[in-house]
Amino acid sequence: MKGQKGLTLLETLIALTILSVIALSIFLALDVSHKTTATVDKNTTAESLTRTVHEFVKSLDYDNTGSPDYQDEVDGNIALEPGYVVEVTAVPIDPDTYEALTIPPDEDLGMQQIMVSVYYEGDLVMTTEDYKVYR
Repeated sequence: MKGQKGLTLLETLIALTILSVIALSIFLALDVSHKTTATVDKNTTAESLTRTVHEFVKSLDYDNTGSPDYQDEVDGNIALEPGYVVEVTAVPIDPDTYEALTIPPDEDLGMQQIMVSVYYEGDLVMTTEDYKVYR
């Protein structure tokens, strides 16, 4: 049997090891790609929701009760994808300093800071701020 050419057991094991490392690298890259795509989708949906909610709140009548609450209107009119929750907070602010007002409920200087927080499956994804002005 001398003079026969072929692969020894050691050469075969080395080749299989190299192929396994390459295959594992490909599977890990696919896993990272899948997780990244899911995160980007979640952030894109959250950004779209915050823009939609801000525009919707701006279209509503100005609530000058001193403790404005737009949450009920948002809950009843904005469709959410499964797993998402939107929280809307409005705070009267001083138009000159942009600081929150600590005033009696019947006073409002005509400007509110609107904060929209988007949660996905209980985790905060994004919070944005905008202003609503009484006109």
